[in-house]
Amino acid sequence: MLWNTHTYYSLRYGTFSVEELVLQAKRLGLQSLGITDINCSTGIFEFVKCCIQHGIKPIAGIEFREKNHLLFTAVAKNTAGIEEINRLLSDHNLYGKAYADRLKHLQNSYVIYPLANYPSILMDHELIGVRLSDFTKLMRKDCTKIKNKLILQQPVTFKDASSYALHLHLQAIDNNVLLSRLETSAAAAPDEYLMSEPDIIHACRYHHYILSNTINFMDRCSVNFDFKTNKNKKVYSSSVYDDKQLLQTLAYDGLEYRYGSNNIVAKQRVQKELDIIDKLGFSAYFLITWDIIRYSMSRGFYHVGRGSGANSVVAYCLRITDVDPIELNLYFERFLNPKRTSPPDFDIDYSWKERPQVHDYIFKRYGRDHTALLGTMSTFRSSSIYRELGKVYGLPKREIDILADYPHKADRKSPIISRILDIGKQLQDFPNHRSIHAGGVLISEEPIFQYSALDLPPVGLPTVQWDMYISEDIGFEKFDILSQRGIGHIKDAADLVWQNKHIKVDVHEVQKFKTDPHIKQQLKEANSIGCFYIESPGMRGLLKKLKCDTYIHLVAASSIIRPGVAKSGMMKAYIQRFHDPKSINYLHPVMQEQLEETYGVMVFQEDVLKVCHHFAGLDLADADVLRRAMSGKFRSKAEFQKIIDKFFANCKEKGYPDELTKEVWRQIESFAGYSFSKAHSASFAVESFQSLFLKTYYPMEFMVAVINNFGGFYRTWVYINELKKTGAKVNLPCVNESVQFTNIKGEEVYLGFAHIESLERKTIEAILSDRLQNGPFLSFADFMDRVPISVTQVKILIKAGAFNFCGTGKKHLMWQAYMFQQDSIKHAEPITQKVTNSEGPQTIQLLMQETVQSILFARPHKEFTLPQLLYNPIEDAYDEIELLGFPVSMTEFDLLQTTYRGDVSALDMSKYLDQTVRMLGNYVTTKSVKTVRGDYMAFGTFYDAASNFFDTTHFAKSLETYPFAGRGVYLIEGTVVEEFGFYSIEVSKMAKLATKPDPRY
Repeated sequence: MLWNTHTYYSLRYGTFSVEELVLQAKRLGLQSLGITDINCSTGIFEFVKCCIQHGIKPIAGIEFREKNHLLFTAVAKNTAGIEEINRLLSDHNLYGKAYADRLKHLQNSYVIYPLANYPSILMDHELIGVRLSDFTKLMRKDCTKIKNKLILQQPVTFKDASSYALHLHLQAIDNNVLLSRLETSAAAAPDEYLMSEPDIIHACRYHHYILSNTINFMDRCSVNFDFKTNKNKKVYSSSVYDDKQLLQTLAYDGLEYRYGSNNIVAKQRVQKELDIIDKLGFSAYFLITWDIIRYSMSRGFYHVGRGSGANSVVAYCLRITDVDPIELNLYFERFLNPKRTSPPDFDIDYSWKERPQVHDYIFKRYGRDHTALLGTMSTFRSSSIYRELGKVYGLPKREIDILADYPHKADRKSPIISRILDIGKQLQDFPNHRSIHAGGVLISEEPIFQYSALDLPPVGLPTVQWDMYISEDIGFEKFDILSQRGIGHIKDAADLVWQNKHIKVDVHEVQKFKTDPHIKQQLKEANSIGCFYIESPGMRGLLKKLKCDTYIHLVAASSIIRPGVAKSGMMKAYIQRFHDPKSINYLHPVMQEQLEETYGVMVFQEDVLKVCHHFAGLDLADADVLRRAMSGKFRSKAEFQKIIDKFFANCKEKGYPDELTKEVWRQIESFAGYSFSKAHSASFAVESFQSLFLKTYYPMEFMVAVINNFGGFYRTWVYINELKKTGAKVNLPCVNESVQFTNIKGEEVYLGFAHIESLERKTIEAILSDRLQNGPFLSFADFMDRVPISVTQVKILIKAGAFNFCGTGKKHLMWQAYMFQQDSIKHAEPITQKVTNSEGPQTIQLLMQETVQSILFARPHKEFTLPQLLYNPIEDAYDEIELLGFPVSMTEFDLLQTTYRGDVSALDMSKYLDQTVRMLGNYVTTKSVKTVRGDYMAFGTFYDAASNFFDTTHFAKSLETYPFAGRGVYLIEGTVVEEFGFYSIEVSKMAKLATKPDPRY
């Protein structure tokens, strides 16, 4: 008789997880139960599945509220009612549609109004909810006409006093008020807890008709759902058969394009994959992905297909991916196999600029009733929990920062701190707010409203209210349409090469890039700043240690750089074995045969498959189930244990000693949890080679493209520095040469207006529009006559150096700007006066002509003479730092008070191995790492005075004594160390150096 329950998907309100709610209902002996979360359908399918598993009849609906005001609750009579209710909420969320006072159109749902506000005449599907606390009100009310419409509506929000306190804290966070000031109306009533049926019957002992109405109502509601069938769009063409034929035709056409007409191995692999794809019903999935790729390629958009989908030769032939699975010995079963219980997906990366257009195509091509973005759930995590709770208790910011950053050091003797820590523990991993999955798109056969109500987040596209885990449970395979800055700079660089040099470059000639000696040398030297995935300090260090100059080694490096591999010690083992392969002791000849490429280390997820298949004799489908299970996908399932048993039984049958089997299993088990898909690494490596090609042969255009995509591992000033190293002359923004983004003409680069802090879009548009129409500005006066601009915006442009072409100092230009402003005011006054005193339209028209003429024919400006004003070039540098974020006209080293530049340069570090040196470094970036003792160490990256990188290690004691103090140049003292040819400094002392002050202040 409890149908109005709230889970924690009633965000910042409910306190139950779905499973907790159902299990407690089962313990209380409830035969049926309803879920009606507030303004969302997130938990419905999880709830239905859980109820069925525990023998409880599920009922589902949504509680509609406006802020804290209950409007009504809609409950589905049947599965069609779920769609009906979801559409109702979606219309409000997507289009701002107000809820009608009466919901007469609902045919498959009940509407339950609160006792305090219901229509005078009720239709068959309209009811009135009565809380237990409302029973006394019924005694004073004539209920004759509504008696058969009254049902018990006893909300459920928490299970006990402890979770009631949690609810209050959640509501205080949601309302952004102190806990002590939370209004009663904002919180649930204290009696909103689960009750047993005997308790409910006893509470309704004087209102048997309400109990009877409620039972009848719940008997008439029933939702069921098929969790086994695929919910994606089932057919791309006109039928399943036609889909099969079309995919086969496209695959064989692509086979000839990729492999030629005589590759028997490729033909066999394609046919094998096509058979599995058809058997599992994924032809439409492949064709829809192909359709998206075909559209984007027709628009000239670059894409990278990656993820487990890159294991498919069919995907390679359809040009979904650019990774050759045969070349890399990738198993299709890693992507798709008959025993895979969870859906596969393609990861397709686009430029951040072009992804919105791809989304637009998908939504229009497949219909908004059948297409939505996948949602995700942002949860409360430790630091954010303590910050929110600290505010609720009114703690000062300093105390909140300490609590959030160092909760283990918190003073538990303080009652408030102790309470915050206790509540924080309960809040851990609670849903906080709904968001958007990084790239997931759903395309459904039936209307998407059958499964979810839709939100409209800032991205502006309808989004389901649940995440990828519920999506998989329901039966969806998502299409991952991702956004990536790396692709943007590859495409933009190619475009810039054409604009600047009239050379057409084909960045898809990856096979050619892999063997190019100049590109391989760049890779070996880790000259990779700006290149996708291989520019971070850690990755550049790894490339140097491996002397990496091949595609295969880069694929491996892309996997072993990941945190799990490094933490396990396997990265170090891989590097050692790479340098001394003769020292490798393989456990068994099969291990050598399968892992020789990676020196006996399981570097990829596919290595798990290979060992399980070739060493233990598991079929590839079983091996992939094992891999997924060990990655935490369904570690508790009985199927997992069956395959483990099969692994050991097969090994015994093959005659392996128990010790050998256990050791191989130990290696598989320790590795599988953090392993990375080889196909994924290969896709990254392809993109890295594309970036390296552009950086090697067109370094100026490449670095400009990186700057314009505002992405990458480093801040913009680092890429500006790298651009200067290519020989390009980097100029400040200029009103005659600059555009929105940074541009290049020959070897002259002009920074874009977009880099100037506080410069308004309308100012940029006005400058570009006038320059396009009337040509370059001849002088500062010419600019002021032609561009409608405020004096504040002019001053920003002056300080940014945008008028340097005039040859006039900034201080003189500031005076001119001020005089122009005064002159414009005086000139406008007589015209304004005439308009005010005019007697008709004809006079106003003449005055308008006079105004136009004054604009077309520049009026003379007063000449004035200023005394010689003091000027120091450092002023320009400080202006640039203020408006651009970095100096352009000089370096950070030029700003130092000292002329000392260190005893050793980055290029000479190898000469001072194991010696203590002093170096000067311009801080680039740092990475903090928590040690096993619980304190922190750090890895730093710096530029020396010659703009060459060097890296530092700061152990905990050194870091605590000599911490980083933000951007700037540091004096660093430490010992030069070396590991596999990679030199760095172990820092013993460090201090940030003083700079020359701005002479104007």
